[in-house]
Amino acid sequence: MSVFDFILSPKEKVLLEDIVLEDSIRDAIIQLIKEHKHIEQLKKYNLPVNNKILLYGNSGCGKTMTAAAIANALDKNIYIINLSTIINSRIGETSLNIKQLFDKAAKEQAVLFLDEFDHIAKARGNDERDVGEMRRLVNTLIQLIDYFPEKALLICATNHAEIIDSAIIRRFQQRIHYTLPSEQILNQYYDKILSNLPNELKAINRVYNISYAEAKDLALTQVKRNLLNKLEENTSTSNAG
Repeated sequence: MSVFDFILSPKEKVLLEDIVLEDSIRDAIIQLIKEHKHIEQLKKYNLPVNNKILLYGNSGCGKTMTAAAIANALDKNIYIINLSTIINSRIGETSLNIKQLFDKAAKEQAVLFLDEFDHIAKARGNDERDVGEMRRLVNTLIQLIDYFPEKALLICATNHAEIIDSAIIRRFQQRIHYTLPSEQILNQYYDKILSNLPNELKAINRVYNISYAEAKDLALTQVKRNLLNKLEENTSTSNAG
């Protein structure tokens, strides 16, 4: 099986305006998109373009959707890879797999989104496998990041930034921290989920201090419960009549 068989694609196009994000994150993403849209103008003033981005923090808070929205806004292909799926017991093969992915994205000036980035970027010496092999893998990764072309975009995501090698962390020009959404932002997200539903299905218990993914699952489960109860009530009424 080729490493390219592990590439995932978004199920549908994601628009930035459709994602509920904290204002600070949205502002950072909007500037990033603008930089790449005006890359030639920035070059005239010798201004670098941020193209190596680390999204880190709580899971289920929109990191993958953010990457997909960036690719869509820039009209670029996006290659989504969960790194835990291509780790090989022989680290040399893992290095080759990673290089092939970087080469493909660089050639196509695409967005390369590496999820669960900590699986290959762990600090050297923090792995039970042969330390020398891990060092070579991390060194290969550093070189690939260093030579990744400006017109392509590398976005990496992790829930565990604290275990990533510091030499790799420094390669990211922009590091964006995803935290659990505030009550205000989560209310906006609940409103969005419920917006196209009839009022009788919207009565749900809103829970806070959870991720967007958890909120969506919780909300939709309650909506389904409301719908099923309504259907059963209608059936009972029909049978009684």
